[in-house]
Amino acid sequence: MTAGPTGTVPVRSRWFVLAVLCLVQLVVVLDNTILTVAVPSLTRDLGATTADIQWVINAYALVMAGLLLTAGSVVDRYGRRRMLLVGLVVFGLASAAAAASQTSAHLVAARGLLGLGGALLTTATLAVAMQVFGPAERPRAIGIWAAVNALGFAAGPPVGGLLLAHYRWPAIFLVNLPVVAICLVAALVLVPESRHRAGRLDLVGALLSTVGLGTAVFAIIQGPEQGWTSRPVLGASVGAAVLIAAFVAWERHTPAPMLDVHFFRNRRFVGAISGVVLITFGSAGALFLLAQQLQFVREYPAWEAGARMAPFALTVVLLNVCGVAALLIRRLGIPLAIAAGMTTLAAGLVVAAYAPPDGYPVLLVGLLLMGAGCAVANPAIVEAVLSSIPPERAGTGAGIDGTMSEVGGSLGVAVLGAVLNARFTAALPVALAGAGSFPAAVAAAGTAAERDEVASAFNDAVVVGQTVGAVAVLVGGCLAGLLVHRAGRRTPAPSGPEPVLPETGVRPDGVRRAVPAGR
Repeated sequence: MTAGPTGTVPVRSRWFVLAVLCLVQLVVVLDNTILTVAVPSLTRDLGATTADIQWVINAYALVMAGLLLTAGSVVDRYGRRRMLLVGLVVFGLASAAAAASQTSAHLVAARGLLGLGGALLTTATLAVAMQVFGPAERPRAIGIWAAVNALGFAAGPPVGGLLLAHYRWPAIFLVNLPVVAICLVAALVLVPESRHRAGRLDLVGALLSTVGLGTAVFAIIQGPEQGWTSRPVLGASVGAAVLIAAFVAWERHTPAPMLDVHFFRNRRFVGAISGVVLITFGSAGALFLLAQQLQFVREYPAWEAGARMAPFALTVVLLNVCGVAALLIRRLGIPLAIAAGMTTLAAGLVVAAYAPPDGYPVLLVGLLLMGAGCAVANPAIVEAVLSSIPPERAGTGAGIDGTMSEVGGSLGVAVLGAVLNARFTAALPVALAGAGSFPAAVAAAGTAAERDEVASAFNDAVVVGQTVGAVAVLVGGCLAGLLVHRAGRRTPAPSGPEPVLPETGVRPDGVRRAVPAGR
C-alpha cells in the first residue's frame, strides 16, 4: 500500500524541490573527495599515521556503500521525506562531531556516522525526485541530479583547498552545517511525504547486505595497498562472497524481501546496472589517475589540479541544466543514448590519456568529451535502472543505483591504480627499482635526469591505466546499450491511460488531480 502525501507539489514548485534535493546531494558527494587535500594537516594536528589517514578517508565510503541498499528500503517503508529529514539531522550532527575531533579514532567514527547520513540522503533525494516528477520531466530532473553528483566529485579538492587556504581543517566539516540547516527548513516546507508499505522490514536481509557490501568495498579499497593475496584482503573477499551469497539466498525465500532478486531476470535492469558499474569504474578511476598526473608530473598544487579538472564536471552540469542532455536522450532513445554517451566518455579518456604533459588544450578537449559523454549516459542509465523497478520501490532503485556507483568507483580506483603501480614499477630505471611510489622514486633519484625518467615512467603508467579504463567504458557502453535495447524489443508498449502518481497527485503530463480524502 502506498500512502498519500502530506502535501502535493504544484507544477511551479517541483523545480524548487529539485534544487533542495540537489543541494543536499552536493554536500554528500563533496564529502567523498573534499578531505583528500587535508591529509598533511590531519597528519600534523592529530598525530595520525598513514593507516589512520586511510581509515579517515575510507570510513565514509565504506559505511555508505554498505548501507545504501538498506537505506533505500527504509526510505520507501518509513517515508521518503521523513528519512530525508533524519538523514539531514544525522549528517549535521556527524559534521559537528568531525569538526570537534581531537583524535584520529574520533574522526574515523564521525566519518562513519557521516556515511550513515549520506546513505539516507542519497537514496531519499533520488526517491523524492522520482515521486515528484512524471515521465515527461523525469529524464531532465534525473540528469540534473546526476550532474550534481559529477560536480560534487570534481569540486571536492578545489573547494577543500580553498577552505584550507584560509582556515584550519575543521572548516571542511563546519561548512556543512549552514547547508544542512537551510535544507531542513526547505524540506519541511516544500517536500511532500510518500511511502510504500509492503510487509515487515527485512532485518536479516538488511544485516547481510550491509555487512556483505561493506566488506566487499573494504577488500576493493585495501587490495592495492596490502596486496590482493594478503590475509586481510583475501579474508574480506571470501567473507563478502559468502555474505552476499547468503543475502541472495535469503531474499529468494523470504516472503517480504528487501531486494526482489527477480529484477535480475530483467535484461533492461541487468544492462542498466552494468552501465552504472562501468561508467563509474572508468570515470572515477581515470579522474583518480589524472589528479595524480597533474600533481606529480605537472607539479600543480591540489587545488589547481582540481580546478583544471573542473571542465569535466561543469560540462555535465551545463548540458543537463540547459536540457541538452535530456533532448538527446529523448531523440536517441535510452539504449542508444547509453552507448553513445559511454563511447564519447571513452574517447575523452583516450584524448586525456595521450595529451602532452606540458600543455593544457588537448587535455581540455579530453575533459570536455568526458563531460559530454557522462552528461548523456549517466541520466539515461539511471532512468533505465529506475524504470525497471516499480515506482513504489523508488528508494530501493536509488539504493541499487548508489550501491553500484560506489562499487564501480571503488573498483575503478583500485584496479586502475593497480595497473598504474604495476606499469610504473616496471618502467622505472634499474637504479630506482623497488621504489613503491612516485614520491619515493623522486627522493631516491640522484640527478635531474633520473627525476625526469621517473616523471616519464609515471606519465606512461597513467596513459596505460586510462587506456584500460577507456576500453572498459567502451565495452560496457556497448553491452549495456545492447541489453537495454533487446529488453525493450521484448517488452510490449504499455496501453491505456497514463498512470497517476499516487504519492504526489500529479499525472505524468503535469496536471494535478484531486486526492480522495483519507489517502
